[in-house]
Amino acid sequence: MERLSHLYGRLLEALAAIACIMVLLMMLVICADVLLRNVALVPSMRGLGWANDVTEAALYLTTMLAAPWLLRRGQHIRVDIVLRAIPKRAAWYCEWVADVLALACCLVMVTYGVRMAYASFKSGAMTIKTLITPEWWLLAPLPAAFTLLAVEMLFRMRRLLHAERGPREDAVTAA
Repeated sequence: MERLSHLYGRLLEALAAIACIMVLLMMLVICADVLLRNVALVPSMRGLGWANDVTEAALYLTTMLAAPWLLRRGQHIRVDIVLRAIPKRAAWYCEWVADVLALACCLVMVTYGVRMAYASFKSGAMTIKTLITPEWWLLAPLPAAFTLLAVEMLFRMRRLLHAERGPREDAVTAA
């Protein structure tokens, strides 16, 4: 199981690296768009008309790619002040409740996301902006990301099971 967890962590690191590359590419597209709007390097081109559409989609995809990695590293948003104030055993149980609820939410999002992406694919719905693309292209990453988040929640629950009875130490807001 440790090997599987390690390999899964490597997958999440690769997805996070792709997210970083996407942020770099978004920056380059935005800079090129601004430059071309303000400097007539190409006389017939005033900006990149598709830049907003592409960066909007990339921002969403970056979030979907990085979220499971951030959860694994304990760098997600977390309010743990109550967990630090209550007895350790009670905090450990609160961690379990939070993990079970998070897993349930992830599974609901996977189910809902698959249904919506499939319905969009089946209907042939298109997103019409500057670029015209099939709607399901942007819907499909949602269930994929929440599947990865659900798997990470299972690994978190396994780590919690084998940890000392108390709140997690991997994601604290104050030392």
